[in-house]
Amino acid sequence: MASIASSPPPLPMLSSLAVVLLLALCARGGEARPPPPLHGVRPLAFDEGYTQIFGSANLALLRDGRRVRLTLDESTGAGFASQDVFLHGFFSAAIKLPADYAAGVVVAFYLSNGDVYEKTHDELDFEFLGNVRGREWRVQTNVYGNGSTHAGREERYDLPFDPTDDFHHYSILWTRDRIIFYVDETPIREVVRTAAMGAAFPSKPMSLYATIWDGSAWATLGGRYRVNYKYAPFVAEFADLAIQGCAVDPTDRSSAAAAAAAASCGAGLGPLAVSSAEQRAAMAAFRRAHTSYSYCHDRRRYPVALSECVAARAGAGLLPGRMFGPDGMKLQHRRHRAAQRGHRAAQDDVM
Repeated sequence: MASIASSPPPLPMLSSLAVVLLLALCARGGEARPPPPLHGVRPLAFDEGYTQIFGSANLALLRDGRRVRLTLDESTGAGFASQDVFLHGFFSAAIKLPADYAAGVVVAFYLSNGDVYEKTHDELDFEFLGNVRGREWRVQTNVYGNGSTHAGREERYDLPFDPTDDFHHYSILWTRDRIIFYVDETPIREVVRTAAMGAAFPSKPMSLYATIWDGSAWATLGGRYRVNYKYAPFVAEFADLAIQGCAVDPTDRSSAAAAAAAASCGAGLGPLAVSSAEQRAAMAAFRRAHTSYSYCHDRRRYPVALSECVAARAGAGLLPGRMFGPDGMKLQHRRHRAAQRGHRAAQDDVM
């Protein structure tokens, strides 16, 4: 057996590192223009790969179905899903989030099979959690496997840009060995499959979903701030909808059939991923600067760290524990929040 290398393995990355995502406003009507499509991935029109799942008139197709507008108002949210079910693949969208006051609003771009495996479902999430005016949206990624919702693997980040100003790409690469979340072609999180994770690593076919909905009960400061429909409608837009995945027969739940389908198309994911030490360094820099919560450092929730956290710590792939408090919150982030609260309180006293 080969010895374990002392340095981490090269990180799969999206090609076209040099792509410059220049975002501009169209001269006509001030409409935001999506960034250039990701290299090597063909975006789909809505009717080529997706179907509406709820929301009636709160889902609108623009630009010949190349852009989807989802709206949340007092009557309902909205959402759509992929027409096919996939075992592994690359899934991406350029998303522009609702502006202004958006407390309690949740915009989600995720993979799930909860409609098929109710008690043992898998899920991979990008969740965008709205906030009160003057405070940034929070972005959360999560991984569930085999119904492991009791062991959430959440991470949250502050973005280095305003996601309400322009479109930005958010992507998920899911293979049999690892899961990688990307923001604008920069990997921000990698989950490597380990033997100790077992079925907690998502391994059953999933559909792709995009939704906007009322998450008042938990989305903003644990439900402290609810959706205020005085500011409705809340609008999220999706463009550059791309899927390069291993479609499987949803009526055949046998593991052998799914594995055969995945093996037949797995090589097609190759052009999307190459090895790059530069991208690994970019991920480390993003995580150090922008991670605000890490479940691997949440000692109150997990007095005994989950297996992949132990493995990451041993391989020097985990952010230093001194950066986080016992609740998994980044200490610098907490100080920043406290300073914001103090500043607002001072303003209130003056008024």
